[in-house]
Amino acid sequence: MPSLSHEALLLLFRNRPELAPELLREALGVELPAYTEVRVESADLTEAVPAEYRADLVVLLVDGKPVFAIAVEVQLARDERKRFTWPVYATGLRARFECQATVLVVTPGMDVARWAAEPVTLGPGSAFCPLVLGPDAVPVVRPSARGG
Repeated sequence: MPSLSHEALLLLFRNRPELAPELLREALGVELPAYTEVRVESADLTEAVPAEYRADLVVLLVDGKPVFAIAVEVQLARDERKRFTWPVYATGLRARFECQATVLVVTPGMDVARWAAEPVTLGPGSAFCPLVLGPDAVPVVRPSARGG
C-alpha cells in the first residue's frame, strides 16, 4: 500500500501536471519538444489488446537461477519499427527472468550494422543500445599453416 508521503507527492503532480515538465526543464536542464497541452492520462500501462513481441531467439544464461538473457535478432535490412521493439525485448526479458538482459543484433551488412548500433533514445537521459555483431566484428577464419 502506498505511503502518505508517496500519495502527497503524487497529488502535487496530479493537481498541477505542468509541474512535471517544469521540473524537467528548470531543475534538470532537460530540453523538451514544443507542446501546447499538459494533461494527466491513465497510469495503467496494461495493454487491453496485448501486442505480441517476439524476438528471433532468446538465449538464457543460468547459474542455478537466470543471470543474463539475450534476445538474438537477425537483421538483414533496416526496419524502423525495431527501434521501438528492441527496448521492449530487453526490458521484457529483464522483468521475466529478473536478471540483466540485452538485444544482440546479428547482421551481414555494414550499413545495417551501423544503423542498428545507433542508440535508441527513449526519452531525456535514457537510451537503449543494442549490441551489434556486423561483418567487421566476425573473426576471420584462416587455414592452418599445415594446410588444414
